[in-house]
Amino acid sequence: MPDNIVNKAIVCPMCGELGKAEIYTSVNTTVNKALRSKVLDGELFSWHCPSCNYRARLNYPILYNDMKNRFMVYLIPKIDRYQLCDKELEEKYSNLRNISKRITADFNSFKEKIFIFESGLDDMAVELTKLAISQTVSKKLGGAEITDGYLSMYDRETNTMGFTYFAGEERKPYVQTARLEIYGKSKDIIDRFAIKDKKLKGFIKIDKEWAENILYRYKRAKHIEKLNKLKE
Repeated sequence: MPDNIVNKAIVCPMCGELGKAEIYTSVNTTVNKALRSKVLDGELFSWHCPSCNYRARLNYPILYNDMKNRFMVYLIPKIDRYQLCDKELEEKYSNLRNISKRITADFNSFKEKIFIFESGLDDMAVELTKLAISQTVSKKLGGAEITDGYLSMYDRETNTMGFTYFAGEERKPYVQTARLEIYGKSKDIIDRFAIKDKKLKGFIKIDKEWAENILYRYKRAKHIEKLNKLKE
């Protein structure tokens, strides 16, 4: 058995019988292209009980490595840390340079990061764009709370990108498209206010909370610039 696959004993939550599952601790889609679709459609996480055929999606840590597009995404369910420094992991990939390394806390964010990097986009700029557009969507929906949102479309030819948001307690989906100029402006802000973040080693979490912090830095700088002009 490859060293990136381990056998785990699983007690079926439906019938209580003991079963087994092959768990991938990591996947390299450049070496094994077939694993990409199995990750994205959830097949790699699917498990069924041999006794009662109960089916479930397993939730466990997995490292996704795409050497061709030069990114790694580490799914660690419910992780609340901003930065992860795994000495063993860092030493293993110490010879790699200019690799985007991210951690995500849930499956949907995990898939979104893969889509973003495969599309050749800057995920920091995408997160900031997503946050800015979510505020517009909230206003359109009468101030409804936007619980979360994901990049769901990117088309360079039509100069558009789209996000699917989930609003209110019922989490109703709402799709909003935007011109890539907004993304371009977000990238300019990132290049100015996320210099330290881009230099960090290890895996980092780039999400809504991170984008809110960058937006705060940007607005504070704009406010200071305005005050300085008034003093002149």
